[in-house]
Formats: sequence, C-alpha cells, structure tokens
Amino acid sequence: MVHNDPVNLMSYVQWVFESYFGMDVATARRYMLQVHNNGRAVVARGQREQMETDAQAMHSYGLWATIEPSTP
Repeated sequence: MVHNDPVNLMSYVQWVFESYFGMDVATARRYMLQVHNNGRAVVARGQREQMETDAQAMHSYGLWATIEPSTP
C-alpha cells in the first residue's frame, strides 16, 4: 500500500511505479491518481517476503508504504 504524502510530486510517484514495478505509463498514472485522490493505493500483491521488499524499495524512493493483509 502506497500512501499520499505532502512531499513527493505526482510525476515522481508515477515515475517510481514505472521504474520499480515496470508499469506502463497509463497504469502508473492510474495508481498515482488513486494515491493522490484516495490517499492510498494497493500497488502490489503477493507473498509477505516480496511485499516487504517492495515496501522497503518504496521507502528507499522516499514514498510512504505499508504492508497490509489482503481482504478476502
């Protein structure tokens, strides 16, 4: 889960999604707008170990990310 913050530009957040997750421009923009408009967006799902790696990567890019259990 990536959360909105008052620091990072929307274009930067989109670039991070494209660069790290390999999202195409349209998908990265859609997730960035979810973060901006809704305050957060689920950008990845998977095994806990991978989610920890992804969250740590988001932190290294300066984004606020958390790991949350998926809802059934």
